Amino acid sequence: MTYYLKQNFLKVVSVAIFLSCAGSDINIKENREVIDQLISQANSYWDQRTDPRALDKAENLIIKVLQQRPTDFENTIFLAKIKFTQAYFLENDPAKQNILFFDGKEMCRKAVMDHPDFASIYINTEGDSSFKLLSSLTDAPRSILPGLYWWGENLAHYLNAKPVMERLNHRELLEVIMHRVIALDPDFHYGGPYRFFGMLYTRIPGLDISQSHSYFDQALNTNPQYLGNSVLMAQFYHQKAGNREQFNEILNRVLNTNLTKNPEVMTDNWFYQKKAQMLLDNESSLFE
Repeated sequence: MTYYLKQNFLKVVSVAIFLSCAGSDINIKENREVIDQLISQANSYWDQRTDPRALDKAENLIIKVLQQRPTDFENTIFLAKIKFTQAYFLENDPAKQNILFFDGKEMCRKAVMDHPDFASIYINTEGDSSFKLLSSLTDAPRSILPGLYWWGENLAHYLNAKPVMERLNHRELLEVIMHRVIALDPDFHYGGPYRFFGMLYTRIPGLDISQSHSYFDQALNTNPQYLGNSVLMAQFYHQKAGNREQFNEILNRVLNTNLTKNPEVMTDNWFYQKKAQMLLDNESSLFE
């Protein structure tokens, strides 16, 4: 066996031993290096997420990382993003979608609650558990911003399939979470909090739907290159308002977009083009 092959063989063996015998007496530095390799590989697969198999591999690797680092905030949120991507773009079974959104929102909720920067605020806030949570979220620090955003996104999409009363019961929590995201970074995830409210205010009965339009306009004005802002406006606002012509026009414009013009969002935009096509394919049933 050549020296090169021996070296690679030893690396494979060391990773295998680590993953199967995490409780063994392995050097801490070596453990850290192996975990860092797993994270790097997971991110590489995430970059290839247009292939569902690559997305599954990223998920499996991050799960292994979290088995060794259960309080790793960044990678917990990474896993929640993977769950969201699987649910919103790839899964067609509503029951399986709900499970993925539920898992994603629970991961983020726990990660936020357990984060030391938030836990210290929560512990020092008086009142019952509901008041403490909402009050603490209004003062949530920037360090947990991604956790707040993906908590809200997964929770809102999970609730979209639930009865009206359940959506109403969570309205205040959703608004507090995402208003805090706006306060910390209104441009987070390419106008994400505005896109979120544009969707939310089509799903809460009794609200003036023009609020939804205003939020989507804010998202589009600040991040027109991000096709998610257009797709969700068509899916939620124009469908709710019965604007079939605008629904069709926006989604066809999305499909005709040259993805290479904005390489930083090209992968997400590829997914949103697929979503746009799916919505157009179901246009008749959506406007019955």
